[in-house]
Amino acid sequence: MIKSTLRLLALATVLGVGSVAAHAENPMVGGAAMYENKNIVENAVNSKDHTTLVAAVKAAGLVETLQGPGPFTVFAPTNEAFDALPAGTVETLLKPENKDQLTKILTCHVVAADAMSPAIGKMIADDGGTHAVKTVGGCVLQAKMDGDKLTLTDETGGVATVTIADVKQSNGVIHVIDKVLLPKM
Repeated sequence: MIKSTLRLLALATVLGVGSVAAHAENPMVGGAAMYENKNIVENAVNSKDHTTLVAAVKAAGLVETLQGPGPFTVFAPTNEAFDALPAGTVETLLKPENKDQLTKILTCHVVAADAMSPAIGKMIADDGGTHAVKTVGGCVLQAKMDGDKLTLTDETGGVATVTIADVKQSNGVIHVIDKVLLPKM
């Protein structure tokens, strides 16, 4: 119990949870301020680090959904995360004939809840170090702590690290991640 509590406190410290500074200003993502009164799409379109994600959301026809009331938790891969996929993958996924596959991948980054990092950390601690996270796309991600970093393991064994947590939105929260999460196909 003490070990779990210490890990949760470490997570809170690293992610800036509870600090006055973390909530005093709008967090910056991709060089743009993220505003709590804007929805996920309205904020994401301003992040220069998420242009590929925004293009993919548009190609998959998910804009209206992610502008909806939610709540949603979006694990948002950066452009660099998409660039790390095998050459030609993004271009292929953006083609209209691959919309179903693209939608499956994107919805495996979305949870139908407003899951801030303290809640995720508590679930990880309560579950003995790993918490299964069911996404709207039907994928199951494994949330864990790797030292003081929150990680998500996808169904193919790929591991993404949360690099910016708790970016509040009017319809949920964004956690920026450094890898594209993939479903078992």
